[in-house]
Amino acid sequence: MSKKLCGTNYPTSICFIVVNEFCERFSYYGMKAVLTLYFLSYLKWDKDLSTAIYHAFSGLCYFTPILGAVIADSWLGKFKTIIYLSIVYVIGHVVKSVGAIPTVGNTDVHIGLSMFGLILIALGTGGIKPCVAAFGGDQFEEEHIKERQKFFSIFYMSINAGSVLSTLITPILRGDVKCFGDDCYALAFGVPAALMVVALAVFIFGSGMYKKTPPQGNVLGEVCKCIGFAIKNRWNSSKDGLKRKHWLDWAEDKYPKRLIQEIKMVLRVLVLYIPLPMFWALFDQQGSRWTLQATRMNLAFGESFTIKPDQMQLLNALLILVFVPIFDLIIYPLVGLCRIKITPLRKMATGMIFAALAFGAATLVEINVVKTVVEPAPADQSLLQVFNLADGDVSVKVAGGNLFQDPIKKLQDPSAYELLPLAAPNKELRFDVMFKETSYPCSHEFEERKAYSLIVHEKAPGIECKLVEDYITKNEDGNPNVRFFNTLPEAMNITVGETEFYVPQKYSMSAYSSVNRGLYAAVRCSHQSKQCENLYLGLLDFGASYSIVLVEEEGKIVAKKMEDVKANNVHIAWQIPQYALLTAGEVMFSITGLEFSYSQAPNSMKSVLQAGWLLTVAFGNVIVLIVAEGAGLEQWKEFLLFGGLLLGVCVIFSFMAHFYTYVDPEQLSKMYAGDSGKEEEDDDDKKKKHDDIPLNEKETSTKM
Repeated sequence: MSKKLCGTNYPTSICFIVVNEFCERFSYYGMKAVLTLYFLSYLKWDKDLSTAIYHAFSGLCYFTPILGAVIADSWLGKFKTIIYLSIVYVIGHVVKSVGAIPTVGNTDVHIGLSMFGLILIALGTGGIKPCVAAFGGDQFEEEHIKERQKFFSIFYMSINAGSVLSTLITPILRGDVKCFGDDCYALAFGVPAALMVVALAVFIFGSGMYKKTPPQGNVLGEVCKCIGFAIKNRWNSSKDGLKRKHWLDWAEDKYPKRLIQEIKMVLRVLVLYIPLPMFWALFDQQGSRWTLQATRMNLAFGESFTIKPDQMQLLNALLILVFVPIFDLIIYPLVGLCRIKITPLRKMATGMIFAALAFGAATLVEINVVKTVVEPAPADQSLLQVFNLADGDVSVKVAGGNLFQDPIKKLQDPSAYELLPLAAPNKELRFDVMFKETSYPCSHEFEERKAYSLIVHEKAPGIECKLVEDYITKNEDGNPNVRFFNTLPEAMNITVGETEFYVPQKYSMSAYSSVNRGLYAAVRCSHQSKQCENLYLGLLDFGASYSIVLVEEEGKIVAKKMEDVKANNVHIAWQIPQYALLTAGEVMFSITGLEFSYSQAPNSMKSVLQAGWLLTVAFGNVIVLIVAEGAGLEQWKEFLLFGGLLLGVCVIFSFMAHFYTYVDPEQLSKMYAGDSGKEEEDDDDKKKKHDDIPLNEKETSTKM
């Protein structure tokens, strides 16, 4: 018998399991928090590919639990499976970290190491996933049902405690620590690798205190053989007109009734799992689509404090720590006082509704977020804006059209881009610039789907036009883009924060560069041998793209700021309602489902059913993978689609749950062990017998 914590029925061994889970989840969620931005910023993939690979990895992490369950139940046992696959897990983290070092090979090497590392991580985290929770449950004596229920809540809270810290810390390591002249992804991946080493060491340290259940044999193989035999026997006997109560009963000629009954129990639950992937399809978008949404929002809280877009994910884990005790101690008891039966499946259905509402909130946020986004021009068209640097108003006519109807004032910030028809993939267009009642012609070649700025300035004897290509895509990390246009006769060097700009002379434009968001009141610059210590740029805000024109006024160099792409004007706090709704849904759906999977499984198949539960997460990520790559919808429409689909699935799940009868696997096990020849109780007798079992115990037989 394992040692107990002082004065309780809790085994001491669960302390090591909880700490191990905390460190492992820190490792996993810390790495995953920065993964989408790693794909975008470091590997330079587009948003749809980054989302697809992110969810392909997430899906793989939840497909591999079935492998871990088979290894644990039929070969090594849970303890050794956790040890060996944790070693694979550590190796994967190390490979992933090395792949994020810029000096290690070229882009193909980085991609290869990253993908290999992610595969090993998926094998490790997925392989141990069904074992750790079940291994923790194994530490309790059968009669300590309430303690085991509490363990699952503590276990889940340790997951989210690790997630809170990791999603807070790793984005800081990524963005605030610079290595190799850029964001330090190698460190952001290296720290989670170190925590996985700690997780493995803690688990090994407690090995002498664990209650280790030996492997039960190849349970999954035996189940598959039994099902196959039942199908085959039924098919062969169909000509004889024989009937049996259940199609699995056709296996009684070869397999014991206890195994058949246990398979029936598992299959009833697995059928109930069919609609569940839709919940996870929504839930796992926190790290992909919701993070991408955050990059286009205002991340500032006051003048001095800002968060990073990938840090917003910590809100889910933080709210879990708050919501779990609130639901357990306040909400569920209050609902019980209203004489509403609280069953696991009712909790899960309600959780689905909350997740759908979360995506409704995300849709409303997205509709407002995209108002600051400049949509690329469609085929056979370009985008165009005009900067007037001449000493007076100008009027611009394009090929005799009326694209710019109003006069353009000197150094006027363009309000928006105009669509420029080309009627071809590329075309040279003529412009007529009217300045001081004189028309000056100029012509430039345009390419479809691109954005341009036409810069009009004086040059003896009249007006000259200069065309520059613009960058209208907002940065993935939310920082602003800046470029400088120099009207002075000498080149300039300007340093904005840690970013240096070289601006050629005489009406030349520097390239866009990303700078940290902030108020720049005195920017250092050099002009020939002179220093400009007080170049005022003002606030360079989240998500904006700026063209800063350098002019000389009264002997001083002055910066005139133009906003090519509007700054993010929707505050990140507007994401809080969607995170709160989704987290409330998770508390009712995920924690309940974890316990439900354990309680409804026969002793010999607990890890298999746990793996089946985790497999629903894998298929949820497959759904996102398909939609991200195939649907091609605007983001707010995609959010709305997911929310609507989950509501429809919730109706189906509720209908299925209504006809599900909860089972008591321990009682079933005792029945077969004590009296194998006893006649089975019919379903009506079982239902009557189980009606008196309290609702708060996991082995209840109440219908939803």
